[in-house]
Amino acid sequence: MAFLQWALPRLELRWPGFRKVRRQVIKRITRRIEELQLVDLDGYRRYLEAHEQEWLRLDGFCRITISRFYRDRWVFDALAQEGLPELIRLCQNRNKRRLDIWSAGCGAGEEAYTLALIWALQIAPQAPAVPLALTGTDADPVQVARARRGCYPSSSLRELPAPWRDLAFTAEQGQYCIKSEYRRPISWAVQDLRKALPDGSFDLILCRNLAFTYFSSDLQRAILRHLDARLSPSGLCVIGVHESLPEMPAAWSLWRPGLPIYHKAG
Repeated sequence: MAFLQWALPRLELRWPGFRKVRRQVIKRITRRIEELQLVDLDGYRRYLEAHEQEWLRLDGFCRITISRFYRDRWVFDALAQEGLPELIRLCQNRNKRRLDIWSAGCGAGEEAYTLALIWALQIAPQAPAVPLALTGTDADPVQVARARRGCYPSSSLRELPAPWRDLAFTAEQGQYCIKSEYRRPISWAVQDLRKALPDGSFDLILCRNLAFTYFSSDLQRAILRHLDARLSPSGLCVIGVHESLPEMPAAWSLWRPGLPIYHKAG
């Protein structure tokens, strides 16, 4: 813990965000120490100070890869029942040809595919004239490769409505792989939220359990400005249920009481 408290600020990360998930990071660092044939954490600290490029590897060790489909179900239910229909009406009123969504820090794709399933199975039958374009970005190329493959253990699907698993997935070698028709609306990119953003503007942005959990306060404010710049007027931004914004952008307000969803004035 003392090592992480020393190292994380140098990566513009914050220790409180890692308190409950530190074991995942510690295991990776331990393996790296063994690989380098170092004695202990003090040795690894000296190695970091002597090898600047090692900080990039350490940064990779600090990426938390915990996710699942339909995580925080009530948030997705609110989007399905009210949020997405509102955004569809907005697109229609503006003669906008499609609804654009960005999953920032998409991990292995569970969040993006959850939205694609909601869209295909609940929204599209009511609004077939409005297509969906969904962008998933993550800094970890291994996670993005998993998202492109779209195959998951049963534990990742445990919160998904049971009929959807049988409808939208095929069982392959002990995993569940999402069918091709639910992959089509999504494009994937390896992109670090701290350094680059996808092009265009988005009607809905999901930035959950990443920037506002793990990033430093200054970096959080910078990321928030970037999100505001990419969020369309009257669009919605979703953060994690245990997260809070470092400040409220001038045009933003809470969309519904008790939900981690913010509305940008149009």
